[in-house]
Amino acid sequence: MADTLNTALNIPAVANLMADPARAKMLWTLIDGTMRPAGELAFAANVSPQSASAHLTKLVEGGLLLSEAQGRHRYFKIASTEAANLIENMASFGASIQAKTPRSPPLLKTMPSQFLHARTCYDHLAGDMAVKVLQAMLKSAWLVSEGQDFALTPLGKEKLAALDIEVQSEIKGRRLFARSCVDLTQRRPHLAGVLGAALLDLYVRDGWILRTTQSRVVNITPKGHDAFKYILGVRD
Repeated sequence: MADTLNTALNIPAVANLMADPARAKMLWTLIDGTMRPAGELAFAANVSPQSASAHLTKLVEGGLLLSEAQGRHRYFKIASTEAANLIENMASFGASIQAKTPRSPPLLKTMPSQFLHARTCYDHLAGDMAVKVLQAMLKSAWLVSEGQDFALTPLGKEKLAALDIEVQSEIKGRRLFARSCVDLTQRRPHLAGVLGAALLDLYVRDGWILRTTQSRVVNITPKGHDAFKYILGVRD
């Protein structure tokens, strides 16, 4: 019975894929949802092209990454929402362990303020601004907490509809509608799931934020500062 359970869960195989520092760095480099070439991932992980190729092959075969040929180069991206959630949750869990120590984790001291303030994490917003958005939505009763998840209230549906966010189907496939995700740097939850992705689409579509190339950092525009304040009730 135990052997059958271990085979079904396949935890050791997945853990082994993420245990190598180089592979972990490659995965985290791709957590913004972009597709990047093998050479760039080799540079990010500080390994040789040959070593990077071997690591990337394992990650693709393990189901964490997808690869695509473009000319003579191969590009890689996170394979699925489930894979991205796994990577993000592992990072958040590691951060929560660090947060139990009395001193600030050294990682935070090396991060630029823009990264701490607002960035993307796969397909949703993360950082201090994302934490404030979730707290504002709870305080204004757009959402109510249900353990690690959130439910949309009638008021929340009305407000989101006014922002042209589709809320007819609250669950797409196996993905949860609104999930609490402990922010890697803020140690408090921000919003992930279908709603988190829809909100990020809104921010980009309506010019609240501007993405930056080759980085997960986003810049909040003057329009965005006003919108976050007057529409979502976020005090930046």
